[in-house]
Order: sequence, then structure tokens, then C-alpha cells
Amino acid sequence: MTNENVEKHRLSRQWSNQENWYKWGPYLSERQWGTVREDYSKNGDAWQSFPHEHARMRTYRWGEDGLGGISDQTQTLCFAVALWNGKDPILKERLFGLTNPEGNHGEDVKELYYYLDNTPTHSSMEMLYKYPQNEFPYAYLREQNANRGAADREFELLDTGIFNNKEYFDVNISYAKKNVDDILIKLTIHNRADHPATLHVLPTLWFRNRWRFYPETSKPAIKRLAGNRVEITDENLGSYTLSFQTPDAVLMTDNETNSERVFGQPNESVFVKDAFHDAVISGQYAPFDQHLEGTKCAPVYKLNLQGGESTQIRLRLSSNGEVVQDDEFDSIFIQRKQEADIFYGQLTEADTPDDALIKRQAWAGLMWSKQYYHYDVHRWLTGDPGGQVPPNERWQGRNSDWQHLNAKHIMIMPDKWEYPWFAAWDQAFQSIAVESIDLEFAKQQLYLHTDPRYQASDGRLPAYEWNFSDNNPPLRAAIAWVFYQQELEFTGKRDYKFLSVMFERLQANFEWWLSQANGKQDGLFQGGFLGLDNISLFDRSHAIPGGGTLDQADATAWVAAYSLSMMRIAVELAQNDPETFQPLSCYYLDQYIRISAGLQDIARLWIDDNDPESNNGFAYDVLHTPEGEMIPIPIRSLVGLANLFAVMNIDTATARALPTFYEKIQYYLHKEKSENACYCVIDEDQHKESILFALLSAEQLQRLGKFLFSEDELLAPGGIRSLSKVYTDPFSMEIAGTVNSIQYTPAESDNDMFGGNSNWRGPVWYPFNFFIVRALKEFGNYYQDQVKIELPVGSGKTGNLTDAAAFLSDRLWHAFRPDQNGERPCHGEDKIYATDPHFKDLILFYEHFDGDHSRGLGASHQTGWTALITRL
Repeated sequence: MTNENVEKHRLSRQWSNQENWYKWGPYLSERQWGTVREDYSKNGDAWQSFPHEHARMRTYRWGEDGLGGISDQTQTLCFAVALWNGKDPILKERLFGLTNPEGNHGEDVKELYYYLDNTPTHSSMEMLYKYPQNEFPYAYLREQNANRGAADREFELLDTGIFNNKEYFDVNISYAKKNVDDILIKLTIHNRADHPATLHVLPTLWFRNRWRFYPETSKPAIKRLAGNRVEITDENLGSYTLSFQTPDAVLMTDNETNSERVFGQPNESVFVKDAFHDAVISGQYAPFDQHLEGTKCAPVYKLNLQGGESTQIRLRLSSNGEVVQDDEFDSIFIQRKQEADIFYGQLTEADTPDDALIKRQAWAGLMWSKQYYHYDVHRWLTGDPGGQVPPNERWQGRNSDWQHLNAKHIMIMPDKWEYPWFAAWDQAFQSIAVESIDLEFAKQQLYLHTDPRYQASDGRLPAYEWNFSDNNPPLRAAIAWVFYQQELEFTGKRDYKFLSVMFERLQANFEWWLSQANGKQDGLFQGGFLGLDNISLFDRSHAIPGGGTLDQADATAWVAAYSLSMMRIAVELAQNDPETFQPLSCYYLDQYIRISAGLQDIARLWIDDNDPESNNGFAYDVLHTPEGEMIPIPIRSLVGLANLFAVMNIDTATARALPTFYEKIQYYLHKEKSENACYCVIDEDQHKESILFALLSAEQLQRLGKFLFSEDELLAPGGIRSLSKVYTDPFSMEIAGTVNSIQYTPAESDNDMFGGNSNWRGPVWYPFNFFIVRALKEFGNYYQDQVKIELPVGSGKTGNLTDAAAFLSDRLWHAFRPDQNGERPCHGEDKIYATDPHFKDLILFYEHFDGDHSRGLGASHQTGWTALITRL
């Protein structure tokens, strides 16, 4: 075999519209129940409105879920795996987890599953599910977590001891595409116990129920054919066959709600969504003998495996009637795996084998996290023709002011179980991680939320389905510029079209941000960001004691960074069209100056001219009391570090090509120097032919480094903490007779005051560490050896800011790399990952990480933004 990068060629054909390799992919959710989309209640209690108990017997309205599944791009036809160990009360059709009210730290999946491989075109995919042979402890997991408080850790599936004696099955679910419409499916089942065990496997094919909600839609059909095949027909998708090895039975039913069980109303037919549960668990196969047509089908395999034995089940989904043929089947799987090895191998040539493994599984998780996301807000509010009429209360409730939003796209989810919905800032970070393996898809993801089907008419971007009106940091301009630079560096292509489209769409969003200023014309902003507002002295669910308002440092810094990114894009576009874009370059420079001047003015509240160390680069929230007093809240956290992110270099020649813009730079440069600005830096180095725009000066960076790289402050073994460790002893302030406190909490949140599900007061968060690394590199490119800091503080070892970026990047790898005992810190105290060969190389990419030990916290499959490790 040659080293030809076939997968790269597939991507090229995909994006030149020659072949649609994206037609089939891992687009099923891992949890459709408990989502806002499926909630038709008065009070907006999505968890209670559609609980896990309903999922097996009630038809979904907006999407489908399944175990290790795939679907077409419109989620018309779905395939996934169902299992039964002979002891569970239900089939294992989907992943189980606790709802937000059930978990002592919010919603949490209680399963063991791992994304092992997935190419960008999904030509080769593999995931692993570990299924206990003893009864799955549904009730025990709920009971144990219910008995725990916020100060306790979550009780996980491994904690039950159900895997202690290796009494479980490893189920490897693998796919290989012969072509865009011919998909080979291989299920490899391993009995890890040392004694015989029985497993029922139901590879399940079904249609998403659209005919109930769209009366104009014809009902599709799955029909049993002679031999081990079924025929699939749909008016839009066309015709397919699913062929399979000889099963013990073939079951056929319909994807229709079991109204009798869910609502106590008669069913139209006995062939309903959960019919397979009754057939397999009760052994009632007879009713299915003559039922040869439906919208949901599964061959059933009863496997009796000896201890340590493995076996395979093979299927083939094809548009041209191809059947399972062992020789061809094996050769296609081998070929696709080799092609995936070459594709990823070329991206990891410089890495150690273990680092390459970490990256490969991170990329696999990104690709497995793709999901078909469908949500038409107006129709969700009005209801379907002939269907349930939603309560009137919803017209004043959740997302009622986002009726234009109509989503039906493939997107990467933050975590397909815990967060099976798009989130604006996750989407932005995820696109950075995807860019290195599929640049065009990354661009598409970045475009998406600025599309008129998503972006509001006032320029606002939707946050996430629980509240589209929440605020997230404005990242897209900075990331668009990163994409443009990366493509230029590696291919020599200047994608002006991408840059100009993003710029045009983000102009309205920038103006919306300007409208969020505090109304005092001082360039400062009120309102914190989702998540970051949890690093606060105040409970966000209550009014500030004594009244008053809060100017939040991070919002001001992020909008300053936004203005610099928009300025840089305008400057680049002006090289081709100066008449249009030079004035816009000047406009965004003016905005940067105005915002930074506001920050500079308010910084006088905490900077003591007689104490240079007080000018350390941090920015702090400021409380405005009703009496007119302005009180800074000097907490060292990610919020105050946002100043770092506002940094941009422009080479002097590029700026000089725009005379009006360059003249304005010179004016501000001399003005800033004459006024000795402390949060507004414009510096031109004639020797390096470069101009720096930033909020922080070299002196401030020097002082900031003493906190950033101190292990007693912000530096953790695995990155930069979200809150300084110095607050192990809580920081407190008395406001209007009320004492408000914040304390360093390195692991799980110890209270539910700020949501409870995530913790921003101590742990390490990869997205913000990525931006810190990026900022240090940008500063380092300009200052070179002019700025030196100790790495870490107290070590006696110094380096420049580029060295600091590399030092921090290495720390961020700490969570995933095995130590001398083979233990990866991300797995915490779960020794099984180091001692059991069937767990050894399995890696989980958590939402955030313990600030002291790098143990993974929160969502366990948040590859979306934790896959940023591949970019460090």
C-alpha cells in the first residue's frame, strides 16, 4: 500500500461537490430526552416533561438518539445498536444518566463508552461501549447520588463495583464506507469475564417519525425480503437495503408512541416503539412472525460466549443492493483503517506514540460529536397540525423572542449526552479544534450562527437552547482570523471570500455588543458571560445587596479584543479594496481606543501611582452603589485575565499601505505615550517592522507573570486555574451589611448557588487556557526577549513570552499523559485505566479539570472544546 492520503482526497471531493461523503455520519444524539426541543410543558421543566423512562416508548418530535448510531444528513433513516444482558428490565438502546435535579452535581451520564476513531468523511468510524453482564444499577445510581450533597463527589458507574470481576462485554461498533451510499457495519463483542455469558444484540434500523408531524409527508417503509435482507423506501431518501448475517429472529414494528403506557390512551396498533423490549425480555416473538413491514426493524442475535471469547456481527446498508460478503467486507475495513492511519499519521508525525494516541482519540471524539440538530422555534411554539397544542404560557416563556430561529443542520455538540444542543462559544472553540483536520467544515461551523436562520435581526447570536438570549464571549472574529492565517500559512491561499462574509455578518453583532455598554459613554460594559459570571462575589440569581450595578471586567476586555480582530480583518480586506475597508479599519481602531480608554479610567480605582506592583495587568469588576460610590472587587481570576486576549500585531508595511489608517495609528500612538496609558498600548518597533495593539504593556505583562505562573496563585499542574489558589482562605467583602465571599474550590462545585453543574472557581478550563497560550505567543512575537518571566515562579528558570506559551502548553498536556505508573491524571483515582489492559489506552476528554490534580470534572465527553489539546 502506498502512503497516498486517500482521506484527504475524499475531503477535497466533498468540498468541491463531486461526492457527498457527509451523507451518512454519526449524527444521532446520545440523549434526545430531557431536551428543550422535546419539552411541551407549561413550566419549561424539560427533564420532567420527557424523562428517560419515556424515551423507549414515546416518539421524539425533533430528533433521534441511539447507542453508537448513524443517520443520513436529514436524519430520515437511523441505525444504532440495542443490547440485553438477560437481566436488565429494559433493552440498552441509549445511554443512561441522571437528570439535573437527580445528580448532586447536575446532569451526568452514568455509562462507560469511548470514541476510538473517526475520519472527517466518516469513511472509518469506531467506538466502544462497555456493558455490564449483571443487572445495570439504574436505581442504585439514582439512590446513591440522591444521598450525596454538593460537597461530595459524584457516584459513578465504576464506583458501583459492577466491573470489578470483569463481568462485562466490550462492544466495538465499527463502520467502513465502500462509497458514499454503501456502509459496512461490524459489531465485535468480547466477553471479558472468565465464564460463559449470554448477550442479545439488536442492530436496529428505523425512520424518524415525520409523518405524524408533517401530514404532507408520505409514510416510509421497511419491508422484509427473502434471505437476510430488508428493503427501505422513502420518497426523499430513495431506496436502500440492509443485509445481515443469519439472525435468530427478525423483528418489525413502527416508530409510534405507546400511548397506552405513556398517556393511558388506547394504541392504534400493538406494533409500537418499545415492542422489541416485550419481545426480547419476555420471549414473545410470535406476534412478529407474520409482521413483515414497518418503520422500525431489528435482526436479533442471541450470543452465548465462553469466557474470553469474541465474535462478530456483520451488516451492510447499501443503496445498490450489496450484501454482506466476508472477503470484500474484511478488505474494505482493512483499507479504510489504513487510510485513516495515514491521514492522522501525517498530522502527528512529530508526536510521541502516546501523544499521537491522545490526539487521535480527541479528533475521534470531535467527529463522533457531530449531530443532526433540528429546532424550529416558531413551530415549537405553535404546535403541529392535528397535534398537541402547546400551552399559551410558552408565548411569554423560553425562546419566545427567537421565533425566526430554524435550525436543521449537522453541528458538533459540546457533549452529545450532557449538552446535546449547540452552544455559541462551544461551537467557536470546537471549530478551532476541527480546523486542523477539516478546514472547510470548521469554516461552515463558524458561519452557521451568523446565518439569518440563527442570528437575530439586531445582530445578536443565539447562545443555547435553554436560553438563546444568554451572553457568550464574542469569539468569531478572532477565530475567523486564525483560520485565514492558518490556511495562508499551509496552502498559500488567501480566502478573502470567507473573511469578507464573516466580517459582513459580524458587523451587526459588533454593533449589538456596543449597545450593551453601561449607558455612560465610558466604553465599559455590564452583564457577565454565561459561566464566567459564576466567578463572582455575588449570587447571580439575586439582586446585588443594597442595589447598584456591576461593570464587569471581562465583558469590556472581550469587546476590546473583538474590535482588534475586526480591525485586523478590515485591514486585510482593505489590501484588495481600500475604498470600502480602510474606513472600517479606522472605525474599529477608534472603537478599540474608546473601550480601552474606559478601562484605563476605571483602573485608577485599583492602581496606586505610588505602588507600581498594583498596576499588574488584572482588571476587576466594579460595583456602582446607589449612592454613587465605585467599589473595585480585586479578585484574581480568569475574568481579570481577559485583558490578555486583546492583542494584535500588524506588520508596518501592511498598515502603511493604508495611509489614512496609518496616520490614525500614529496619532493614537503619540497620544497614548504622552498620556502614559496603562490599559491602552500601541507600539511600533521600527527594527521589527511591526505594530502592537494591546491592553497590556510590557511592564504589566512582567508583573502579571508573577501571578500567572505561580503555583501558589493561578498555575496548576495542568494549566491556569479559573480562580487563584490564594483564595483557599475565602476572599470576603461586606456590601450593604451583607458579607459576600468567594473561595478557591479546585474540584466539583461545593454548592448550587452558581448552577452546581460546572465549577468556575478553581478548575482548569481548556478554552481559556488556549486563548492565554495564543495571547502569550502574540506578545512574544513582538517583545521577543524584552520581557522575561520566571517559569514557574520560584524555580530560578526564566523565559520569554514565547517560552511561557510553550511552558503552559506542556502543562495542559499533563492531564492526559500517563505517569511512571501508567496513570493518566484525567482518570483521577480510577486505577482500572492503568491496571486493566482493556481500559489502558482509553481516554476521556472532560469539561474541566481539578485545579490541584487534573482529575476530569463535569461532562466526560466534552471533546468539543477539550480537543483544543490537539492545537497546543
